[in-house]
Amino acid sequence: MTGPFIGSTAVASGQMSKYQLASRYVRLFPDVYVPADLAVTASVRAIAAWLWSGQIGVVAGFAAAALHGSRWVDAARPVDLIHDNRHRQAGVVVRGDRVDDDDVADIDGVSVTTPARTALDLSCWYPRSTAVAAVDALARATDLNVADAELLAERATGRRGIRRARRVLRLVDAGAQSPKETWLRLLVLDAGFPPVQTQIPVFDEFGDAIAYLDMGWEELKIALEYDGDHHRTSRSQFSYDRRRLEMLRRRHWVVVVVTADDKPEDILRRVRDAIASRRARAVHAA
Repeated sequence: MTGPFIGSTAVASGQMSKYQLASRYVRLFPDVYVPADLAVTASVRAIAAWLWSGQIGVVAGFAAAALHGSRWVDAARPVDLIHDNRHRQAGVVVRGDRVDDDDVADIDGVSVTTPARTALDLSCWYPRSTAVAAVDALARATDLNVADAELLAERATGRRGIRRARRVLRLVDAGAQSPKETWLRLLVLDAGFPPVQTQIPVFDEFGDAIAYLDMGWEELKIALEYDGDHHRTSRSQFSYDRRRLEMLRRRHWVVVVVTADDKPEDILRRVRDAIASRRARAVHAA
């Protein structure tokens, strides 16, 4: 066995003894086991929860996003499962939402909500910032067409959380490469700044793209770059970032570099100063 399985079925079929089951495997849910040395990812936990449902539930929410290939899904997060069984089970959040046949996809035999339905559910079930980051990641990992999710939202009149969901879906941007980039994008948007463009290409003199900026305003040549811890802990990454920053400045980009240590008010002040400075230069040049 290399993934989640039903323990009683494995014993009954002679694949293993009860002793082997108890000594070599770990129980994730009642009668659902995985090898003791298996890394329990969000996808593994999702499949295990689906088996617990008797293979009749539909994996949804963050668990569905993980099965669709989304990054940044916490492996310890409880599995959202659309299922008629309302029995409480640790590690599973049973949802009673209606799901139509065309809202369900098959991933290696597991019933999972489609990307569009997953986006809608995340937007209904979770707070705005959490939902936007989750759907950003889903859109980046799949061929999600946000318009399809918006159409589902229009049909779901009266569903709990649907008004928030419609607002969330309008904010989705597949260009976000991490939840922190989504957070930064929403921070400047909520502060009243114009919407940013993500993954802005920077070209050399031959017209070849030599860099992509996290986000910013291309017309002002102002970029916002979020640097995670790996930028500071890796010497080679640090050296690369310095060379990249120098290259961007030579091309007259103003780059506001943001780290986890920066306070929101300081970030917004720096953005405000960068925009004011750029606009002042434009007026002076005119």
